[in-house]
Amino acid sequence: MARKTPLKRLGGGDGVPGFIAYYRVSTDKQGASGLGLEAQQEAVERHVRAAGGRILDVFREVESGKKNDRPEIAAAIAACRSRRATLVIAKLDRLARNVAFVSNLMEAGIEFVACDNPHASRLTIHILAAVAEHEREMISARTKAALQAAKARGVKLGNPKLRAGDGAAVSQATQIRIAKAAQHARDVLPAILAAQKAGCANHSQIAEALTARGIRTPAGGDVWHPVQVARILKRTSA
Repeated sequence: MARKTPLKRLGGGDGVPGFIAYYRVSTDKQGASGLGLEAQQEAVERHVRAAGGRILDVFREVESGKKNDRPEIAAAIAACRSRRATLVIAKLDRLARNVAFVSNLMEAGIEFVACDNPHASRLTIHILAAVAEHEREMISARTKAALQAAKARGVKLGNPKLRAGDGAAVSQATQIRIAKAAQHARDVLPAILAAQKAGCANHSQIAEALTARGIRTPAGGDVWHPVQVARILKRTSA
């Protein structure tokens, strides 16, 4: 399928709305390969076209969404101020899963829009950011609780070297892995169902959607593959 012609990135006082695009990926591997970026770029360019606007500049960052000291987003905000442009991002969770960060951004004196909810009010954006932050905190809390419970039962955490014939320890470690996998599947299922509702018709498209949204894989990675989606669906349907 032919690719769309890239939007122009020229400024000017012709009354055309100006946008500063900001893209973020979580790992150096994603940044080098472009994985996760293409979906963000497509969403942003589609929104700018619909608004009859023009992308004036683009900023890309390889950083965790948990961190607030990100130089590229700071540069993007400065560019928005100097060029009186609107900051545009593909999804709110690409900006930050942190209510305080979003609040500070909203107080920075610039306009910004998330393509997944372009008509959201300031209150709506605060709510969405709070939900994203809560989701991250709950996943972290469940993981810590599972590890603490395993430690209390005497399981050596990390990657212990089990002695040959130590069947009980092997069985216990296996059960912990199974329980963690089941919990992760339950956590991810709502995002998969949302992707299906949005039109993702197969495992490959769902995998791309999960990657673009920044949801972690069962192994803690950033890039989803169709086989991982299939396993999640199989596990949650059991």
